[in-house]
Amino acid sequence: MSSFPVPLLFFFFSSLFVSSVLSDQAAFSSHLLPRPLILEYPENSVETLQTQLSQFDADELTLQCTSWRVAGEANNLNPWKTIPDECLEYVRGYVNGKGYLVDLQRVADEAVAYAKGLQLQGDGKDVWVFDIDETLLSNLPYYKDHGYGAEVFNPVDFDMWVDKATAPALEASLKLYQQLLDMGFKIILLTGRSEAQRAVTDQNLRSAGFQSWDRLILRATEDHGKLAATYKSEKRDEMLEAGYRILGNSGDQWSDLLGWPMSTRSFKLPNPMYYIS
Repeated sequence: MSSFPVPLLFFFFSSLFVSSVLSDQAAFSSHLLPRPLILEYPENSVETLQTQLSQFDADELTLQCTSWRVAGEANNLNPWKTIPDECLEYVRGYVNGKGYLVDLQRVADEAVAYAKGLQLQGDGKDVWVFDIDETLLSNLPYYKDHGYGAEVFNPVDFDMWVDKATAPALEASLKLYQQLLDMGFKIILLTGRSEAQRAVTDQNLRSAGFQSWDRLILRATEDHGKLAATYKSEKRDEMLEAGYRILGNSGDQWSDLLGWPMSTRSFKLPNPMYYIS
């Protein structure tokens, strides 16, 4: 009887655990590992945090806001609808500064190193999945006018921005995208944008330099109302049923990456401006 190595067993059972939590929120326990997405917004959590942050001087506030951002990237925060008001200047400085660019490049470099170590089958079934917003395209021009995430998200205003089709590329992601194409990967774009935005999304991607994707998947009518993690898990499952091997997955939200099935390896891009479950 053959046996599985411990890492494979851990990956298998941990992935099943994440899937079961997404389908049954009542089974959630924050003490179990790996930690899945928390789907409920605790009452007064932001107000409590802002009260704590208001007590710090400038230097300590920078440290506390850095800690808050890192905790968010590590999926250690409860869901949040806006960034803490006290961290607005910190987030503004981060996303407009060199630190954000260096972090994005680090993710891209690690993805390239991983991809170069793979042996592709050459049958057109080896795929890399990309989210779009804050993964390939930057909505920073929009968020500059909307408090860098300090304002409650307004879907009408955001859709008006999307319809302009002017979001610039994240340069590190554009380079990674092109390198993966050169290596022979098929690219599948999986976004939470609506099917009604297909034309403007296609236009924006091409004008920003992205070409030659295999599929562009947007939310159909039946997908509206689903949690992002549920919707994207279902679409990845459809990819497997179609015979694709999902070797890589890049996204700025944990809901882009968690759930079942998961890619062989996933890459989380930084995003301190908003949280999507």
